[in-house]
Amino acid sequence: MSKKMIAVLLGASLTAGVLGLGAGGAFAGDKAGTTGTTGTTSAASAASAAGTITTEAAAPRPPKGARAVVRVSPNPTAKRGEEVTITGHCGGGRKLNAVLSGFGGRPVLKNVRIIDDNPDGFVAKATLSHEIGNGVGPVFVDCGGEAGVTLLVTHV
Repeated sequence: MSKKMIAVLLGASLTAGVLGLGAGGAFAGDKAGTTGTTGTTSAASAASAAGTITTEAAAPRPPKGARAVVRVSPNPTAKRGEEVTITGHCGGGRKLNAVLSGFGGRPVLKNVRIIDDNPDGFVAKATLSHEIGNGVGPVFVDCGGEAGVTLLVTHV
C-alpha cells in the first residue's frame, strides 16, 4: 500500500473521529427528526409544516479513494491467536487486494487469508497477533482504487 493511500485512510478515519460520526453515518449529536446540513427539500418542508417529523442523512460521502467499508468480527476481541473475520464492500473499487493491520511494523493481524475478493461483499480471515495487548489497532483494506479502515479493539 502506498504512502499516499495510507495518508488518505488515516485522514478519513481521523476526520470521522473528529466529526463524531456514529453508527449509520449520522453525526453523534444529531437527533431524530432533524434535518442535516444538506438542507430540506420542498416535500420535507411541507411535511414539517404539517407537523410530521422527517429525517435526512446528514453525513457527507467519504472522499474518492476512501470509500471501501470494512468490519471485523468479533470486535472487541479477547484472546491472542483468535481467528477473526474481515468483511465489507469495496465502495466502487475493483476487488479486495489486501488486508493490512497495525502500523510502525507492529501488525495486529497475522496469517491474513482472502476467502472471497468480490467487491460487493468480500470476506477474509486472520488471526490476532500473540504480541498484542489491550488497546486499539487499525485494520486497512485495499480494494484497487478504494480503501477502508476500521478499528479493532482488544481486551486480552
